[in-house]
Amino acid sequence: MKIEQIYTGCLAQGAYYIESNGEAAIVDPLRETKPYLDKAAKEGAKIKYIFETHFHADFVSGHVSLAEETGATIVFGPTAQTTYEAHIAEDGEVFSIGDIKIKVLHTPGHTTESSTFLVTDEKGKDVAIFSGDTLFIGDVGRPDLAVKSDLSREDLAGLLFDSLRNKIMPLADDVIVYPAHGAGSACGKNMSKETSDTLGNQKATNYALRADMTRDEFIKEVTDGLTTPPQYFPKNVKMNKEGYENIDSILERGNIGLNPNLFEEVVNAEGALMLDTRSPQVFKDGFIPNSINIGVKGGFAPWVGALILDLKQPIVIIADEGTEEEVITRLSRVGYDNTLGFLEGGIAAWEAAGKEVDSIESISAEELKDRLKSSISVIDARKTSEYTSEHINNENVVNKPLDVINEEWNDLDKNATYYIHCAGGYRSMIASSIMKSRGFDHIIDVKGGFKAIKEAGIDVTAFVCPSTL
Repeated sequence: MKIEQIYTGCLAQGAYYIESNGEAAIVDPLRETKPYLDKAAKEGAKIKYIFETHFHADFVSGHVSLAEETGATIVFGPTAQTTYEAHIAEDGEVFSIGDIKIKVLHTPGHTTESSTFLVTDEKGKDVAIFSGDTLFIGDVGRPDLAVKSDLSREDLAGLLFDSLRNKIMPLADDVIVYPAHGAGSACGKNMSKETSDTLGNQKATNYALRADMTRDEFIKEVTDGLTTPPQYFPKNVKMNKEGYENIDSILERGNIGLNPNLFEEVVNAEGALMLDTRSPQVFKDGFIPNSINIGVKGGFAPWVGALILDLKQPIVIIADEGTEEEVITRLSRVGYDNTLGFLEGGIAAWEAAGKEVDSIESISAEELKDRLKSSISVIDARKTSEYTSEHINNENVVNKPLDVINEEWNDLDKNATYYIHCAGGYRSMIASSIMKSRGFDHIIDVKGGFKAIKEAGIDVTAFVCPSTL
């Protein structure tokens, strides 16, 4: 038997390859199917099943395309409803992969169809669980993502408590837990950076698995502090339920070089959003006016999903040469399929064509320290929890998290000057570029973010551990 985790760091997502005696199964695949096809071909195995732990909200799964390409059966847990062919398993149903068994444990709570898949080896010993978003390392799935459900988040949290206590915690301590996500995903609150662990260690260390925890305590702790889920989550769920276009077609349409004149024509004719995926400190020195910077070397796809409200929004790309296909692929992972091409030759070609460029002033934390001696307006674009934990100790600093820029930044004065910082400089440049595109001409980015601010000796508030907030 072979179990391999295929982890994608930019989405904090774990897919799994399971194989025994020439047969294979894939759990929670990403949208691009090639890695799984290549893996099975290399091992001389046939993909028999595609197990989906639930309808994912934070990415578009590859189950539909992979089934079309391999003839494998898509398996969901009880209560799931799809518009494509899939096997809706019963609780306790067992599937054979070569010489091993995979048992369906219906574990509702994160969503109503959420299921955990228990792997039993050739000798009948329980070896591992693929827990999806039911159980993470150090956390459990948030109970507020069920789409079109008449259940409250408290109802779902109660179901999650029962699922964990009745289906998962009775399993042996040496069973390995393989979750769908790790730290960085919005599907939980306090996930560990580790991407697997023994169930016994989770019973000992995971706050949600305390042996003496009551149902009411669990519901309160799991629902406390939940932030609003990103706006694209229900849209991805819909795609995962109803199907989607093959990624090969998306790449064929989007991975096309456009010269500066044609690029400009497409923007004007299609109302395309210009998405600049270069690094923040490169972007700030010269970019196409009204383009938005979300660097591909960062939390790219989740931030695209949080900030670009329409999945069907036409998008054209400005990228470092050679990264264009990667950008299109990452966009499609969260459902943004309408890429119409990229700027061939990049910004250098744009400038060589005599077209206008813009820039954003970016200052060091040391320079900010000097300017704070005067009355200036500073925006801290970090999450509220980050700001509450520790921030610049100055009455002219306000917290406006980047993820609510479309709702809560509208009260700012376009004629005023704003200094924007985040934790390290990635989010602040996204915010700066968005504000620039909206007519804010006096935006100044603070290079290096809060880390650099502290190193520069700027006065900050006393640290409060986030776990005590």
